[in-house]
Amino acid sequence: MLKDSVYDRVSGIHSKQPWFVLGAAQEFLLYHSDIPSISHFYSFEADPATEQVLAIPDGCVDILFDCDEQRPTAKVCGTTLEATNAEFIHNHRYFGVRFVPGVIPDFLKASAQELIEHQLNLLDIMPNADRVFEQIVSSSVFANQVGIFEKFYKNQLARKLSILTKQTIHEVFIKKGNIQIQDLEASTGYCTRTLQRQFRADMGMSPKAFSRIIRCQSAVYDLNHNKGVTFSDLACDLGFSDQSHFLREFKKLVSVTPLDYLHRVKQEAYVARLRYF
Repeated sequence: MLKDSVYDRVSGIHSKQPWFVLGAAQEFLLYHSDIPSISHFYSFEADPATEQVLAIPDGCVDILFDCDEQRPTAKVCGTTLEATNAEFIHNHRYFGVRFVPGVIPDFLKASAQELIEHQLNLLDIMPNADRVFEQIVSSSVFANQVGIFEKFYKNQLARKLSILTKQTIHEVFIKKGNIQIQDLEASTGYCTRTLQRQFRADMGMSPKAFSRIIRCQSAVYDLNHNKGVTFSDLACDLGFSDQSHFLREFKKLVSVTPLDYLHRVKQEAYVARLRYF
């Protein structure tokens, strides 16, 4: 019953970082924001018993505050393109803001290309960030940190995307990443070259790379939240040519096989860490 209730409550969060949860020393706190451009907030202490915590592709920008009392820092993390070491410091407490896939806050003075697979110092690319930074890292209460950031962000905007890129993102989401460039040509009325040029200018990656990320996250979500899912059905639903192709792709982006992943996220050790507000 506990497992079902926890998974039901976090089902509204579609951008998953499962290894962050498993890398938490104790609780992994979650809050699903009412702000449309923010996916959720999260907080945890990095477990010293976990050697390495991986970030998987999610198409999101995160602002991650390291709330260490001696040397607090904050960095802006663009999406990875495959499983990558997140470089958490043992015993440090983190507070994170995850924006929805495709959203880049306009207050960040960095291009989309500069964010992909990079971690940039928040204070270097966000003018006048000192006050909100000091308020967040000085608080030890998750709800207060959420409130501080939401108050700051209510007067901020997401970076404007072209109409073509917005339409492309919409189509990718509808198809759960299972979409080809010719499908986008047909739905948008633009040629491949224009689609790719505009999308890369807005998002820092190709439509194919973004679709691959969303298809990966769709697989992760289904494994987390759908009971009795079979790998063959999931592979078919997401448009893989065969199950072996799906297994190879999943392992490359998530670092483990779907079976191993399923065993880890369905265990009490995973679920017991989650605290949803």
